[in-house]
Amino acid sequence: MARLRPFFPKSHGKPRVDDRRVLSGIVFINRNGLRWRDAPKEYGCLKTLYNRWKRWSDKGVFARMIDGRATEAATPKTVMIDATYLKAHRTATSLRSKKGVPATSEAV
Repeated sequence: MARLRPFFPKSHGKPRVDDRRVLSGIVFINRNGLRWRDAPKEYGCLKTLYNRWKRWSDKGVFARMIDGRATEAATPKTVMIDATYLKAHRTATSLRSKKGVPATSEAV
């Protein structure tokens, strides 16, 4: 968390809720695909989570965090995502065929 502290915006005036707790809540919500109102109470007020996520997204705080952490890496590396585990419904293969007519009987 200490490595991310330089990327947080400075507080002006009123002290704000702990950045670490709020960031953990935002990551938890996004990682689990939850609605903001389903956030566990341990992360604080859901309105605080949403408002901080919205403001930081608009200001590019998350992008700076990712870029900053990526440049700190000793050796650059490529990360790839393999999505071959996704399943298609059996009707997805019959999109070109008409009802009752197999796809192989189309005129060439």
